[in-house]
Amino acid sequence: MDKKILIADDDPHIRQVIVFALEKAGMQPVEAKDGRQALQLFEQHQPDLIVLDINMPELDGLEVCKAIRKTSEVPILFLSSRDDEVDKIIGLEIGGDDYVTKPFSPRELVARVNVILKRVQPTSADQQQTLSQQADEYEKLTYGLLVLEPETHQVFWSGKLVKLTAMEFSIIHSFIRRPEKVFDRDSIMNAAYDMNIHVSGRTIDSHIRHIRNKFQQAGCELIIETVHGVGYRLAKKTC
Repeated sequence: MDKKILIADDDPHIRQVIVFALEKAGMQPVEAKDGRQALQLFEQHQPDLIVLDINMPELDGLEVCKAIRKTSEVPILFLSSRDDEVDKIIGLEIGGDDYVTKPFSPRELVARVNVILKRVQPTSADQQQTLSQQADEYEKLTYGLLVLEPETHQVFWSGKLVKLTAMEFSIIHSFIRRPEKVFDRDSIMNAAYDMNIHVSGRTIDSHIRHIRNKFQQAGCELIIETVHGVGYRLAKKTC
């Protein structure tokens, strides 16, 4: 089944470019011209991923993201035409999975969409077969009170479900597979993103902060600790 992608942008030309690129990649785009329509179409179509412009009339992308995150962890890829990186960081802090700055390459946007979708659910029969072969090894990963189930894409802390975005899940998955390892930003980036896609260190830092906040809400004081001058690792004291 084609992946359904909701595109929310007030610029019809931008929507047209994205629609063409996604359709060429075998996906099913749905268009929204502003934030309010984006929320309506989200409820109506239940898309697999949302491409969300930050600067829109009616409701901006950040407000739309906040509203969606109250009920859903659907992956969100932000679009931003602003030079101020604060907007992008805020977008990641409130639950975005990634961002692309305008002007952008349609090929890069599709690549980022594919990377995020792969983190949610493998898309090919070969990937499904590989997961099946690895089921005994990866059926359930545990580290202290932390439990991760790759097949269901669920993470639990002390029995409580912690809802993570696709990128956040990928980061925790990498950490729990090697709990003693200290990951620098490049290692985290390579684990969470395709090798040909580059993001800033601030993007990784935002994902880490968001993961920490979610686990704190579940009762975990510190799930990921900072190793100054090196990177991050699972916190030993709380796990």
